Amino acid sequence: MSILIFIVVIVVLIVVHEFGHFIAAKWSGMRVDEFGLGYPPRALLIRKIGETEYTLNWLPFGGFVKIYGEDGGEKGSHSFSSRPRILQAVVLVAGVAMNFLLAYLLITSALVAGTPRALEASEVAIARDTQLMVANVIPGSPAAEAGLKPGDTILAAEDGHFTFSGVDPAEFTKFVSNGGGNTTIALNVRTSEGKEETLFARPAKGLIANNPDRAVIGVEVATVGVVPVSFGKAIVEGAQLTWGATVLTAQGLAHFFYGVFTFTADLSSVSGPVGIAGAVGSASQQGFGNLFSIMAIISINLALINLIPIPALDGGRLLFVIIESIIRRPINARIAQTVNAVGFVALILLMLVVTAHDIFKIVG
Repeated sequence: MSILIFIVVIVVLIVVHEFGHFIAAKWSGMRVDEFGLGYPPRALLIRKIGETEYTLNWLPFGGFVKIYGEDGGEKGSHSFSSRPRILQAVVLVAGVAMNFLLAYLLITSALVAGTPRALEASEVAIARDTQLMVANVIPGSPAAEAGLKPGDTILAAEDGHFTFSGVDPAEFTKFVSNGGGNTTIALNVRTSEGKEETLFARPAKGLIANNPDRAVIGVEVATVGVVPVSFGKAIVEGAQLTWGATVLTAQGLAHFFYGVFTFTADLSSVSGPVGIAGAVGSASQQGFGNLFSIMAIISINLALINLIPIPALDGGRLLFVIIESIIRRPINARIAQTVNAVGFVALILLMLVVTAHDIFKIVG
């Protein structure tokens, strides 16, 4: 099921990207020969409207748009290569713009649908799916020795005399300290991986500097739940979050590619198709809000990666257009095709390396 959802997500993100190229090309007066769902070989000609064929293809991993003259060989008033370079640039950037727009719509939708987050005390009563989650664990504390980790959920606890079940951090803290460190607490926990376990921790004193006499197990807990945001508020917050996510993603990509060129890249923090499929599957199990959020992050990554001036990407083709504008003549079509082919092979090799790394993380 996770694989199917992943394929649907990838198809949506890529088709939206290609639809941006399609709309911009039509608007620019370029001839669009084909708009395809999936990749060739062709399975079905859905319909032909004007000069454009709308097709369904056998490889269900995205989509494509075929613009007349985009490789520089064909000429004519409706050819990509014959249109003003500013229009060529608009067509190339349009796919990226559509991915940013999609990310904004997804984040806004996620806010309206609601995603799990730490709640204020005033929000608990109106929230749904509330839970008591571990936010932080003090190293070397009873909680750390018991195996509690950030992201775990405390379902219940008992010390042989009293039982705790609830989502109020203050009540949990009071329950833990009531025994004065003389009793061991059994904690019913759901781990961040979704497994239910019973862990044992004996509260200890001296872990809190401003209250050394209070017995604690060494965790910071918070009430987490889902509170949908109003549509009006989501529109504003969605734009702010989209911008923030774009800045952070750009910084992360810049750091990664700097590492690639200096041979210091850390692949442990990079996910390929296998890792992304797992993340999408996990998010889909937690509701539409989480699924929309991770789709938005992938869409932003797709947009920014396409802007990188590497041959075979939109950014590389845009660089060619800029160079042609400066030298005032077209780049030799054979040279452009060769450079794009080399860039495409390099991207495939990088994807294979990252995918293999994903698999090694799973089996290792």
